[in-house]
Amino acid sequence: MIERIAILGTGLLGTSVGLGLRAAGFRGSIVGWNRGAEGAQVALTDGAIDSIAADPLQAARQSQVALLAVPIYATLDFMEKLSGVLGSDHLVTDVGSTKRQISEAAGRLFNTPERAAFLPGHPMAGKERGGAALADAELFRGTVWLFTDDPAAERSPHSATLVKGWREWVAAMGSKTIDLDPVRHDELVAWVSHLPQFVATALSALLQEEVGDAPELKDVGGRALREMTRLGASPYSMWRDIAYTNTEAVQAALLALEQRLAHLRENLRTPELRDEFERANRFRRE
Repeated sequence: MIERIAILGTGLLGTSVGLGLRAAGFRGSIVGWNRGAEGAQVALTDGAIDSIAADPLQAARQSQVALLAVPIYATLDFMEKLSGVLGSDHLVTDVGSTKRQISEAAGRLFNTPERAAFLPGHPMAGKERGGAALADAELFRGTVWLFTDDPAAERSPHSATLVKGWREWVAAMGSKTIDLDPVRHDELVAWVSHLPQFVATALSALLQEEVGDAPELKDVGGRALREMTRLGASPYSMWRDIAYTNTEAVQAALLALEQRLAHLRENLRTPELRDEFERANRFRRE
């Protein structure tokens, strides 16, 4: 049974996990740590955590489960540090948006009978802006929480119990869990998550340059403009590590979209345009 959880990174996702666990009935202790003191204080005030840790490694050692809710490179750095101080009575998991490098590090640093278990995870939930102040206990309800677990990992019986317990709490927060190969995970999210973000970023940047000084722009654009550019509000700090760790898959998706846009441009006055709309409608129906 999981009774002690450390959330390392009390931004949007980490704080939402704390709130979601409480809403789902978790009665154990939750300690939080954040690089910026303000985020940890907001999480504490809102009831997502019970206390603020001064030392993230010590907080992880004193807990059964450590959730890494920090950018991807910070996650990899924490993995190196935690692997040397945690044992078979610990579970480490994360919420990173790319999984290949994290899964490779997990295989190297964790998941043996003597070491802590590591369960790579990725909740398909979030908002265009981050921060503990925007956290929501219902953020994960009705969403998918992906895991790129290695079923062949030689975990200890105790850590295997923690893995099972964490999966159950994820389900209790309202998420459907799916296991994927880490490489396949990164390929899929490049299409369904990363491509939409970069399209919105490019469109928003283009509009800023072309018509950003027009005071009537947002009124004229209406709902279509708001929906298409909502993700354009996402900060670079949230997406830099994703671009760095999933470069090839994102490049492939962007190239395919460039070719599709060229096809549209060349067929604005041919029946091919109608066919493209039909394909798009079919995707939305299905």
